[in-house]
Amino acid sequence: MSAGDARDANVAGPFPGLGYGEPVSDCEFTSLAGSSAEPARAAVAEEVPVAFVYAQRPHVVLMATPCDLEDLAVGFTLTEGIVEHAGEIRGVTVARHSRGIDLLIDVAAPVVDRLAARSRALAGRSSCGLCGVTAIDDAVRIPPRVVSSLTVTAEAIWRATTALESGQPLNRDTHALHGAAWATASGEVRIVREDVGRHNALDKVFGALARAGIAAGDGFVIVTSRASFELVQKAAVSGVPIVAAISRPTGLAVRMADVAGICLVGLVRGRSANVYTHPSRILPQ
Repeated sequence: MSAGDARDANVAGPFPGLGYGEPVSDCEFTSLAGSSAEPARAAVAEEVPVAFVYAQRPHVVLMATPCDLEDLAVGFTLTEGIVEHAGEIRGVTVARHSRGIDLLIDVAAPVVDRLAARSRALAGRSSCGLCGVTAIDDAVRIPPRVVSSLTVTAEAIWRATTALESGQPLNRDTHALHGAAWATASGEVRIVREDVGRHNALDKVFGALARAGIAAGDGFVIVTSRASFELVQKAAVSGVPIVAAISRPTGLAVRMADVAGICLVGLVRGRSANVYTHPSRILPQ
């Protein structure tokens, strides 16, 4: 998309060449190869500021990919503990404008009261879910213990990982998006979501599960990123007993998964992986 195209778009951002309508746009660039320089075009991932607004009160701004925004609104609201269950979310309105996107989330009256008491406002980035947190306790919350008898085979992990890789059309075009998926115990992937932020991608998955009435704890999740502690926190809140990641976990993520009763699997590559916590959840072949 050229600067002129962006200015002519129905929903244009404040910067030349940036529109807030689609998750992927076309970009012109110069391709360098050895001593040559040639004009080229390719798809690039869009990231836009997305504001979460509860009871007309701004709560947080995240940089996110502008798709599956209702899922993001519901998933974030659940995994951040803003509501205790999905029934406290009455509705989501997506309002797009020239400065970004507002997610207007209608919640039950007790939630509004809790938010007023909590009185936390923060500003985030796609690479970090903690910017603006004012207290350590807000950043590193003690996760709930996941009570589940779910076990899977290593084969189920391999099957789900392969399905996740093939289920990311936006990343296939841009090579710039994280992916997250939820799979059944047999490794059948039911939901895949993409976003520039790994936290956002996982929140979209949990939001989609809640909106579909599917119990997250009946399966496991896979993410195409390192396993950070925030992802483990979100899985624990959602009751997911197994988290698998393409890259390695952080030390804090390992300790948090151990406390939460979550089997944390990292460095899933092909048919190999490392199981860092609660290996009894992975059955022999």
